[in-house]
Amino acid sequence: MRERKAWLILHGKQALNEEVRAAVNGLRERGWDLAVRLTWEGGDAERLVEEGLAAGYPTLIAGGGDGTLRDVVEALVKAQSDASLALLPLGTANDFAHAAGIPLTPAAALALLEVEPVAVDVGMAGERAFLNMATGGFGSNVTANTPEELKKVLGGAAYLLTGLSRFSEVRAAAGRFHGPDFEWQGEFLALGIGNGRQAGGGHLLCPDATIDDGLLDVCIVPAAQDVVSTLGTLLSGGMHGVQSVAVSARLPWLEVEALEGLDLNLDGEPMESKGLRFSAEPDALRLHLPKHSPLLGRWSGEEG
Repeated sequence: MRERKAWLILHGKQALNEEVRAAVNGLRERGWDLAVRLTWEGGDAERLVEEGLAAGYPTLIAGGGDGTLRDVVEALVKAQSDASLALLPLGTANDFAHAAGIPLTPAAALALLEVEPVAVDVGMAGERAFLNMATGGFGSNVTANTPEELKKVLGGAAYLLTGLSRFSEVRAAAGRFHGPDFEWQGEFLALGIGNGRQAGGGHLLCPDATIDDGLLDVCIVPAAQDVVSTLGTLLSGGMHGVQSVAVSARLPWLEVEALEGLDLNLDGEPMESKGLRFSAEPDALRLHLPKHSPLLGRWSGEEG
């Protein structure tokens, strides 16, 4: 039986969250040795991962939004540790948690510590890791520029509203995409490279992605003559809206070239690049997920 011992890396903003405190105390009452450490500034998550592993904790918990999860995942991958990871979703969008079926209430999320971890893929963008999705073009620009206060009040809808208010600033990005048996080049409005399924507060860019197939789902929304119309379809049509205008592929790796540079967003972390290789690292992480998580095993039990 696994050791009931876990190391919670909690985003500093959540230090006074009473629901989190109650959930932590509940676990301790059930016999868990649960240590809590807070992040304060950039680099803290990586340092705290190292400290937790050095202290012998077999399970780490990322308590925060998609960005906190990304930081912890990257540090675990770098450490090549076999420690398992649980997620305590406390962000605004919680895109990965929503797609994975992880409960948003702290007590229910932490109850997943009792579920055996499963091996899942991690996406890599060069040397940077992402568990959920890399987005580029219009979508990443909106996510990076959505004011924190607006996110707090409106939640995921803030991304949509910010996007609609920025139509006048939208400019297509140009790029060339190359992968196994896949080539596409041209101007595009949005790019999603998904290990998970959704980004930007609920936009399903890669609705069929799973995290245990060793592949990344690619969604490219080409620029059309009528930018506003295409964006309207993208933002209001949900899954069907995106799929009706997108170029899609499922690949183990993808190289992207953008001579003018491309604004990217890896699970909430902005980055820029003129050329980058994306790849799926199979079974790179052991993750505590609901047994029937939509992101698991889609291809193991189905034909096609």
